[in-house]
Amino acid sequence: MEPISQIISTNIKELFQFLKSNDFSKAVLIGIAITLPIVFGLVFNQLEIGLAIGFGAFWCSPSHVSGKLTHKINGILLSALLIMIVSFLGGYLHYQTWLIIPVLGFLTFSIAFISVYGFRASLISFSGLLALVLSFAHISETLEMYEYAFLIGLGGLWYLLLVVIWYFINPKAHTEEILAETFLLTAAFLETRGKLVGPQPNRDELQAKLLDLQAELVERHATLREILIQSRKKSGLSHYKGKRLLVFVQLVEILEAAIANPVNYDKMDVFLKYHPNYVKSFQDFIFEVAKQLKSISKTRYNKRQLPNNKQLILYLERLEQEVEALKNSNNKSDYEGFLILQNYLEYQKRQFLKIKRIKWLLGNPNMDTKDFIDSNESKRFIVSQDYSLNILLRNLSFKSNIFKHSLRLAVTVVLGYILGHVFAFQNPYWILLTIIVIMRPSYGLTKVRSKDRIIGTLIGGAVAAGMVLLIQNPYLYAVLGIGSLIIAFSMVQRNYKASATFITLSVVFIYGIIEPDISTVIQYRIIDTVLGAALSYVAMLFLWPAWSFLDIHETIEMSVQANKDFLNEIGLYYEQKGQVPTSYKVARKTAFLETSNLNSAFQRMAQEPKSKQKHLDKIYELVELNHTFLSSLASLSTYIQNHPTTEASEMFKEATHKIDNYLSLVLKTLQKEVPEELAHLVQKALSENEQLINDMIFLNPKDKHLERQYQEFHLVWEQLQWLYAISRNMLKITSSIKIN
Repeated sequence: MEPISQIISTNIKELFQFLKSNDFSKAVLIGIAITLPIVFGLVFNQLEIGLAIGFGAFWCSPSHVSGKLTHKINGILLSALLIMIVSFLGGYLHYQTWLIIPVLGFLTFSIAFISVYGFRASLISFSGLLALVLSFAHISETLEMYEYAFLIGLGGLWYLLLVVIWYFINPKAHTEEILAETFLLTAAFLETRGKLVGPQPNRDELQAKLLDLQAELVERHATLREILIQSRKKSGLSHYKGKRLLVFVQLVEILEAAIANPVNYDKMDVFLKYHPNYVKSFQDFIFEVAKQLKSISKTRYNKRQLPNNKQLILYLERLEQEVEALKNSNNKSDYEGFLILQNYLEYQKRQFLKIKRIKWLLGNPNMDTKDFIDSNESKRFIVSQDYSLNILLRNLSFKSNIFKHSLRLAVTVVLGYILGHVFAFQNPYWILLTIIVIMRPSYGLTKVRSKDRIIGTLIGGAVAAGMVLLIQNPYLYAVLGIGSLIIAFSMVQRNYKASATFITLSVVFIYGIIEPDISTVIQYRIIDTVLGAALSYVAMLFLWPAWSFLDIHETIEMSVQANKDFLNEIGLYYEQKGQVPTSYKVARKTAFLETSNLNSAFQRMAQEPKSKQKHLDKIYELVELNHTFLSSLASLSTYIQNHPTTEASEMFKEATHKIDNYLSLVLKTLQKEVPEELAHLVQKALSENEQLINDMIFLNPKDKHLERQYQEFHLVWEQLQWLYAISRNMLKITSSIKIN
């Protein structure tokens, strides 16, 4: 049990880390952007102007997300333009009651439909929805509608000014935070893999955790790519970003090398069962690598505090001695075990070199421009968003999840508005606000957010009720309201339940300044939240639901196709040798990204009602096989890049051709309309022998000249056998069920 002093010390460190985080600094910016205009408005007796500017700043804040500064600026500017237009239109709804319902529905749908242009567009869309819903909350009595709308847009520009100022005050903060998170997630990934070494009773749980960690890492990698590759400044930051990009590349390669299993775990388990000492030796080294990655993250890349290589070298030398001892065994199975462990040891050596290079790069070495990655080549790793009109037109169909979500949201918002007025709620816009905040395109996320929102609101209401009984000072209410709002914004991404709690506290304290009957405010706040959450949940169930099983086949197709392309690139490189082409690296990156997307799609499907989880076991098996296929490809890729290899034999070409053929058949069986003649092709392919070759030809293991060739033959052929078996099993599954 940890001593109390250590627990307190850890919590204090975590608190300081949170206070230095980008989430907290962004929340403080939002607090300043909202509060200052209102304070100045009160001081100069222009409260309406102050409120309008504060609202504009608040409504633009969602579009301030991770990424390149130019993208942030463009996002906030577009948000400002959208909320200005929406506020102008929404203001007139108060004067034409008969127009409210159709116009509210049309505007909600139109604004939500902007999300077809990707993640950043979805946040701009959310800003517009906030402006639309909250236009019901405040009606200016002194400003003309065009003046009010103009000031709303000015509020967006005011928030943008704060964002740009903060960026130039602390330009490295966001990059360093995302990089630190990537170090920690990579360490967690390696630790989990270390636990998988040797027989494990809970291997499935650890594998599932690996998939989740991999998905998180892929998201962080995408953000860092945008920040480090797309951002090019004329200032001294270019040198800084060049080094950070090289560090990032090493982290990507650590992940990809870790995913690359040199052998399948079943074979390793059989060997390690009789040689358990190797389990501890390998785990000691792997856990030390993970520990050093954590340490690098916590030091914030201080050169003097970077961990040294002494312990890693000791563990590596011990491993080399133990593995070498196996080589001289007269037992044939021991020699095969030696090859398995030798390949695994060489992989760990490469990880060690990457750790050393990271520490060298963070030690501020003198580097020339030529040492950095070519910007034109690196930009091929960025996926650019298509903003053409065709995207909108193509999604105007019930085949589009965004179209269904936009329509569902519009109907639910209109229904919430009607119920709020029919039953004369105190603040019916709270119902609409709850709906737009909670409702998401996926059922699972909407369900979780509904539950968290209700629980957070109940907790916040209870805490607020207790505090208002003890506190009667309106100035203290204002301070607590602003403080709660800042904490709420900073917790949105980390803990939505806690965020909902502090939002409720903030609302109650702010209303406490102008509304003497606080208990009524809390009561209606809870009722409105529960009603909005209930409407969102019911709408997800019955209004054009977008169940994952309806389009999971498309995600599987994309992942299988990406793996197929990566296999072809590996085959070409193995035949041609030489420098690794950029097309090879892009194919590898795409394969990892699509596999991560497939895992995320399956997780969404697993959160849906049991009745909608069609063929869940088979699809899970496909996801696992696809992931294992990529792991084997990554293993093969890593080996041929880091070792001198022999000429590609006809046997190798034939094997890759057969695997490629299986994947082609898998893709065809995933199509919604399968031609009848395909069944014959599938049956013919599955009637082939189970293995590419039944018996491996063993070279003389005592012949030093042939030892490297034998190791190459052993690993390459073993991976080809494994890839062949996996692709065959995938075809068996896709041909036996209809998953679309």
